Amino acid sequence: EHCNLMDESAARAIKDAGAFMVPTLVTYEMISRLGKNMGIPDNNVRKINEARDRGLEALAIAKRLGVKIASGSDLLGPMQRYKGMELELQARVLGPMGAIVATTKTNAELLKKEKDLGTVEAGKLADLILVQGDPLKDITLLQQYQEKISVIVQGGRVYKNIL
Repeated sequence: EHCNLMDESAARAIKDAGAFMVPTLVTYEMISRLGKNMGIPDNNVRKINEARDRGLEALAIAKRLGVKIASGSDLLGPMQRYKGMELELQARVLGPMGAIVATTKTNAELLKKEKDLGTVEAGKLADLILVQGDPLKDITLLQQYQEKISVIVQGGRVYKNIL
């Protein structure tokens, strides 16, 4: 669940159930920015703005209470190019490493694939990227995928190499 409107009681229930929070902050952000131009009715954009405004607060509650936080995106169509912004938004609360862990290690756990994915370890699938720069200092580098991601390796196979 995205949990944008989550309060402490809901966060405790999520944690007690062993469930995951999967924020999609960028979806609300981009619909807020682009919705009117995409023909989304004003009342819908107003509701999206309410969820967007509460999303970071909910993320902070989840972090404080120890809820497992993964990462996702419901962006469709032309908005898909903004998926990397999810990390930037999550990093406002989780910090850059927390956002990266949410989208790698915790997502692998959510998918029950932590034996194969999520961390760089012997015996796991080699899904790696090489970033020009330090995303722990500037998480927005991961949004500049064409310019700043030099190498993409998935399952041990090189899909991009501009070195």
